[in-house]
Amino acid sequence: MDAVNNLFDVLKMVSFNHLGIDSTQVVITDVAGKPNGLLTDLFRDVVNKVNLFIDLSSAHDAGEVIASLQNHTPLPDDVLDEYGKILREPLLGINFAPQKGQMELLVNG
Repeated sequence: MDAVNNLFDVLKMVSFNHLGIDSTQVVITDVAGKPNGLLTDLFRDVVNKVNLFIDLSSAHDAGEVIASLQNHTPLPDDVLDEYGKILREPLLGINFAPQKGQMELLVNG
């Protein structure tokens, strides 16, 4: 398996029960475990759009995801820019919280 360096890599490589990521299962936190609601909401929005509009298996990086969304949705450029930023956000770790049914993605918050 390739390295998981950013949130695009998580989207591309992590699955739950052999299915893609369900946005409600993901929370973005800092390394101390404090949730970041703004980044969580943004990442969940990206995941939902990806699941609805594009074939993630054909994307090799965040830029290709953004290009596909640009071609298949009417999303404005500023929204796509924010999506690109969150997908390129460096990943510091992953914490699985099965008791909550969640995966916490640790970033520099």
